[in-house]
Amino acid sequence: MSVSLRTTARAKVGNWYEDLRLEQDTLREYLEKKERGELAAQKSDFLKEHILKPVSLSVSTDGAVHFGDTVMLVNVGGPRRESTALSINAEVSSLSRGESSPGLQSPCEVSAAPQLQACTRTALIIASVDGSLEGTHLHYEQTFALKSTGGFARGLFLTSDIRTFQKCAKKSRLQEVSLEADGSFLSWWKVVHFDPQERLEHEGLPVPANAKVLIVHCKTNQALAVLGNQVLWTMLGKSFEVTAHTFLDSHKAEEENNHWWICTSDPGQEGLVLFNRPDPSDPATPPSTDQATPPSIDPALPPCPAQAPPICTDPSTAELR
Repeated sequence: MSVSLRTTARAKVGNWYEDLRLEQDTLREYLEKKERGELAAQKSDFLKEHILKPVSLSVSTDGAVHFGDTVMLVNVGGPRRESTALSINAEVSSLSRGESSPGLQSPCEVSAAPQLQACTRTALIIASVDGSLEGTHLHYEQTFALKSTGGFARGLFLTSDIRTFQKCAKKSRLQEVSLEADGSFLSWWKVVHFDPQERLEHEGLPVPANAKVLIVHCKTNQALAVLGNQVLWTMLGKSFEVTAHTFLDSHKAEEENNHWWICTSDPGQEGLVLFNRPDPSDPATPPSTDQATPPSIDPALPPCPAQAPPICTDPSTAELR
């Protein structure tokens, strides 16, 4: 005689106790991470909230760059690349842990992003390395340092070094540029005039703000460059790779990849002076959108009469008239 065992939905079979404890442990671990803010979604939101926090740039009243100014480095771009700004390429993995005030940890990558808003990601401070006082002018060929803002950005220095097999740019394999905590000789830069024929005349003069210049690394003598053909995709969108490499054309002049504008804030309106008040003498600056429209002609008005020929006053030709 066969006996059939009937079970209901309430019956527990298999390793039911182990499965129940595993679910409880997973839920408890999830709630603990959520309370500490360690979930991936929470880290991503925390990073975006702080890295995109607006920052007030310095206003240049005399048209020059000073030590201690908070500026942006903007590359206007070329025919196939839009305007970009030197930006912190931060990821969730670059956040420091175990501190009361979390922030970026060193080293941190940089890139050129098309977002031109002044924020923690794009703001840089002109720092002195030769003892120059804050507020004094930065001159051509004078060494200085570029560092991120304090607080969340940790005041990291823009640093570069000779490329090796182990340390180089990820895509182009050129000289790497990154943000480091130590401000050594590797973080020394200098501003050079963009025209090779005028560099000797401008040496020692104050660096103008919102003007095209070159930023050269002191140790390797390579100019800061943005590569339009090397695209990086980050959690904040599309960006381009930034390296230290001098690109020369057939005339031995630096190409647009090496051209940078040290941008300050516009006191009259929001935004950068470079885009609100472009220099008409510089063809590389973006054109202004506020162009005067030509006056309209009323079709009902009669056409203007043709200009009469000038009267000849030579007496020798008077009889011919």
